[in-house]
Amino acid sequence: MAFVITQRCCNDASCVVECPVDCIRPRPDEPAFATAEILHIDPDTCIDCGACVEACPVDAIFGADELPPALARYADINAAYFERNPLDTAVAAAPNPIRVPRESATLRVAVVGTGPAACYAAEQLLGRGRVEIDMFDRLPAPWGLARYGVAPDHPETRGVTDMFNAAFKRDAVRMHLNVDIGRDVTHAELLAHFHAVIYAVGASGDRRLGIPGEDLVGSYSATEFVAWYNGHPDFADRHFDLSGERAVIVGNGNVALDIARVLTADPATLGRTDIADNALEALRHSNIREVVLLGRRGLPHAAFTGPEFLALGELDVDVVIDPADIDGDVAAMLADPSTDPALRLKLTLAGEYARQAGAGDRKRIVFRFLVSPAEVSGADSVDAVRIVHNELRASADGATAVATNRTEVVPTSLILRAVGYRGNPVPDVPFDSAAGVIPHRRGRVVDAADSVVPGVYTAGWIKRGARGVIGTNRGDAEETVTGLIEDFLAGSLAEPDRDREAFEELLTQRCPQRIDRGGWMAVDAAERAEGALAGRPRVKFVRAGEIVDLARRGM
Repeated sequence: MAFVITQRCCNDASCVVECPVDCIRPRPDEPAFATAEILHIDPDTCIDCGACVEACPVDAIFGADELPPALARYADINAAYFERNPLDTAVAAAPNPIRVPRESATLRVAVVGTGPAACYAAEQLLGRGRVEIDMFDRLPAPWGLARYGVAPDHPETRGVTDMFNAAFKRDAVRMHLNVDIGRDVTHAELLAHFHAVIYAVGASGDRRLGIPGEDLVGSYSATEFVAWYNGHPDFADRHFDLSGERAVIVGNGNVALDIARVLTADPATLGRTDIADNALEALRHSNIREVVLLGRRGLPHAAFTGPEFLALGELDVDVVIDPADIDGDVAAMLADPSTDPALRLKLTLAGEYARQAGAGDRKRIVFRFLVSPAEVSGADSVDAVRIVHNELRASADGATAVATNRTEVVPTSLILRAVGYRGNPVPDVPFDSAAGVIPHRRGRVVDAADSVVPGVYTAGWIKRGARGVIGTNRGDAEETVTGLIEDFLAGSLAEPDRDREAFEELLTQRCPQRIDRGGWMAVDAAERAEGALAGRPRVKFVRAGEIVDLARRGM
């Protein structure tokens, strides 16, 4: 019995290094890894040892004979990958990572952020020798996107935080929550107390549509909506009008699919997750029956991944795709044996959805392709969106969507734009405002003259842009940490003016509401206890004040 990797895969690649027969692909050092939707196990090489199962932080791996019905298709998905990409076990082993020697002075690093990128950076540093790490987050709870971005119906994906929690128990790591770098502590003060600073602050901004009416009440970013239903303290008092029967989402990536699922899910089902209580109450009174997703280009260019698209078929909703979107080009791709298996899966699924007859009384998730929003209309709030139909024309990157003269009006009272995230600047740190990232060379931050800024590094979405999944940050962090260690051993990093305890004194004076790891563990235990009483993983505390109060009682 071979093992199978399924939808939950976070691309962390912990399983790859544990496999004794090297049968998991793509590996992090292969070009295909950067765009892989999931990893795959070669069924003909797997020896059924189970090492990968133990290593997986999100419980994504099952025995082929033990796959739940909803995941049964993944046996074929894993096998299909190797039909297209035969296993090559002659791949050169990755070199041992560079380390801080035992006889060296202790390297002290500040990591700004506690999301997946920051945590992978800290994990990498801990494995490199004599290192002390201080981690910071402006929010009173850690884990960033893993807590406030992952959909509540994907609890296994949040499991990666348990791995980080276990890794950071040692004294070498200190956590400082509810501390805003740039306001409470300056960039210069960090450099005065640490050899290096890694900025892994994510991408909390959102991209705009640039169309009339975009700022009407009822038109919001996906960033706001996702943060609201996930209990982000900044959005605890946000209100979304769910009184209409249709919502429109601009974009068709995985975030758009997350929102569509939440809007159409049975509140009783959501009530068994860790969704924020205030959002759950609003969704219980929601009138939304249909969610329409607008995609600028055609089906083959849809941004969602195959695993998330496949999971829609397990919901008690109608997934609606116009059979006209399964056109000659799609048929040709399906007939072509060289078509990438990930794309083939999406096209095959779309055909299956298009052929399904709707139940009539179920909620609907409707996919529209080759359309773009042109204008949001309404007097005081949104009442419709005018969309323009596009056509594809050949271009350097294969095809470009070009607007036609054909338009239509789609009535709606709620529009959510899910067209991408972008980073926000950090005070006193170089920033590329056009790209929404911190400029860098392999993780080393550079200034406007493209010169490396000594001691300053970056990782995650603020480094590379908002792309990839949680596990993508592991390789990204490894690159940054390797450069940092190289610079430390080369003597390129200035010795801190003050020691670690002096920094503790500074924080005590500046940040009386600071939460340390002990305080967070008290909050975590309280959330889990509340959840156990309600049959849920946890009940999140969503207001900063109550989180601080709980933490201070536990510190």
